[in-house]
Amino acid sequence: MNTHPIIETRQLTKTYGGTPRVDQVNLKVQQGEIFGFLGPNGAGKTTTLKMLLGLVQPTQGTVKLFGQELRSHRLEILNRTGSLIESPSYYGHLTGLENLKVMQRLRSLPAKNIDKVLQIVRLDNHRHKPAGQYSLGMKQRLGLAMALLAFPSLLILDEPTNGLDPAGIGEIRELIKSLPAQYDMTIVVSSHLLSEIEQTATSVGIISDGKLLFQGAMAQLQAQNRAAVHFRIDDPARAVRILSEHGYRPIMQEQQLVFSAMPDSEVARVNEILVSGQIAVSRIVESRKSLEDIFLDLTGKERSL
Repeated sequence: MNTHPIIETRQLTKTYGGTPRVDQVNLKVQQGEIFGFLGPNGAGKTTTLKMLLGLVQPTQGTVKLFGQELRSHRLEILNRTGSLIESPSYYGHLTGLENLKVMQRLRSLPAKNIDKVLQIVRLDNHRHKPAGQYSLGMKQRLGLAMALLAFPSLLILDEPTNGLDPAGIGEIRELIKSLPAQYDMTIVVSSHLLSEIEQTATSVGIISDGKLLFQGAMAQLQAQNRAAVHFRIDDPARAVRILSEHGYRPIMQEQQLVFSAMPDSEVARVNEILVSGQIAVSRIVESRKSLEDIFLDLTGKERSL
């Protein structure tokens, strides 16, 4: 059994013109995970992934894949790794099948892998069509087929749903979710689409301005999603004074009082106190933060990422 993380970085840093684009990032990705690498555009996601693949040299820090230093075992490591970084590369005048044959011969892979990956990415019926005539979604799937051709132990995908329509996004999402169990793959998928990471990943890292702000299981992140109870009332200032006499310390937000999660009996007790104090309660709502809200709390970024 593999006791090493599949990916481990220490103090990984990349500086351009004196400004760190990636700033002392310590990543750990375990075998079999779908690791969602989340952050707004320009946060440092692509630069980090390029350093994991040896496409960009770190200014500082180390990268280990499969327990080995990338610097010392690059060829061996990359033979076990598939990737789709930024936009897919292909020869537009060649068919999808011919593009895959070029890759298969370059990497000395079994020819049978071509048919298999074409079926996996649902391009089997378009294998003889020139890649230059593919739709954006088909080009993305061709890039994914190339990344899968060696059936790698580690698959690194940078914004794989970029530019796709909702149906295409759903297809890629379901494909990614199926790969770890079917082919024993570990997957790193970067995105600025919060809903995609929430629906796909088993663990997550959040990066902003080059700094890793959170890393852990998706359940850990969602555990920060504590419920809050909102009372909409007509006189918040007087309500706070009344409730303080009974030991309650709510937060006042405009016409609302906000309490941390509490049982129904406690909600009923607060409501009773307010009504007895001649405070009109027009609404009681329990709310939870979405992954997007947690992301915004961590990064301070605006919603339009």
